[in-house]
Amino acid sequence: MIPHFTTALTGPVLDLEKHFLDNAATVKHWLHDQWQGHVPPFYASVDLRHSGFKLAPVDTNLFPGGWNNLHTLFHPLCTPAVMSAIEQHCPGARKLLLIPESHTRNPFYLQNVLQLTMILRRAGLNVRIGSLLPEITAPTPIPLADGQSLVLEPLLRPGPERRRLVLRDFDPDAILLNNDLSAGIPDILENLHEQAIIPPLHAGWTTRRKSDHFAAFREVASRFAAAIGIDPWLIDPDFAVCDGINFRERTGEDCLAAKVDAVLSRTRARYREYGIKAQPFVIVKANAGTYGMGIMTIRDAAEVKDLNRKQRNKMAVVKEGLPVTEVIIQEGVHTIETVNGGAAEPAIYMIDRYIVGGFYRAHADRRHDENLNAPGMHLQPLSFEGPCAMPDPRGGPDTPPNRFFAYGVVAQLALLAASLELRQCAPRAERAGGPLTLMECMSA
Repeated sequence: MIPHFTTALTGPVLDLEKHFLDNAATVKHWLHDQWQGHVPPFYASVDLRHSGFKLAPVDTNLFPGGWNNLHTLFHPLCTPAVMSAIEQHCPGARKLLLIPESHTRNPFYLQNVLQLTMILRRAGLNVRIGSLLPEITAPTPIPLADGQSLVLEPLLRPGPERRRLVLRDFDPDAILLNNDLSAGIPDILENLHEQAIIPPLHAGWTTRRKSDHFAAFREVASRFAAAIGIDPWLIDPDFAVCDGINFRERTGEDCLAAKVDAVLSRTRARYREYGIKAQPFVIVKANAGTYGMGIMTIRDAAEVKDLNRKQRNKMAVVKEGLPVTEVIIQEGVHTIETVNGGAAEPAIYMIDRYIVGGFYRAHADRRHDENLNAPGMHLQPLSFEGPCAMPDPRGGPDTPPNRFFAYGVVAQLALLAASLELRQCAPRAERAGGPLTLMECMSA
């Protein structure tokens, strides 16, 4: 499940990575056993940070873009993974309707849609693309920078009962969203009971919260750490939540400052315990949303009340212009990764429970303790040496295959947490007996 990667990365030998290597068989069996009772999301990407003393996820995206940034050598891994995901979520499906974001002027996102469509078609699926844009009233070719094109088609709910979502002359077996629903759930996607919607609607940012994910990850990390004998803090970022925030009107500042101070204090205590000399920091970000918006680095709680108007305006809204009213205060994880001299972090891509690729997100103008998902970043694809499921026992912990074995392990823990999170957050109507607790999800 975890391929080898090739990279010029070098860095310190981590005790954590060595522990993963020494317990590789236990790690593999533990993950295998967990997946026997849980259904992974159809696809996901996980952003990791590697500080030299801590390796942790900082974000998990259930509607991943960026498929165009995967090295072509990864493509053979995608086909069996897609086939497995289809059997998990919509067995027997052959016709798939892909609904992307409405970024028709973003050439990078359009390349992502093209690459995702090609990945799905290589797995034997008949794929067409439906658009939520009201101006798409007929099949519309969208030219791409490389000379290729995408055809967007209008979505239809025919018949008096409007039971199915279709395109003209195309009745799909299932619907795959590459749209994170930040602007809400469109009426045309509501009450579709005859077709699977993947990921489910409650996976979108209309209802999903990052804090729910990291609460689930805390449970997964605790159980995994107990299984292999490590401190779960080494893979689990601390966090807190503050609601009732309005950055423009400066309401909720006292709550935010107090939560920032609490997370920083707990982090300082752990740094002292491990003899770490680095300065702790936190990342404050909107509790719902993506695209690197509504994010700031804070190193002292006093900074919360010293934000200037530009900083407050930047934090006030996220994608689709939605106001930020709730934030997650996440323990910052420094990065020791560099690409061409710029701070970098790996993003790992998965389909079903299988790792199918990844890339570095790098930023020449950002520090090792700042958010790298910002204008000016560049993406560096990773390639793999061979589809090996286990690390190289002849190499040290900091050799590329073994470094990325550790990355793959933590990414799969985040994927497992996403599985639990989706079960916990599912609407009551989808489960008999009401919502499950995270502990019940783990044991189900």
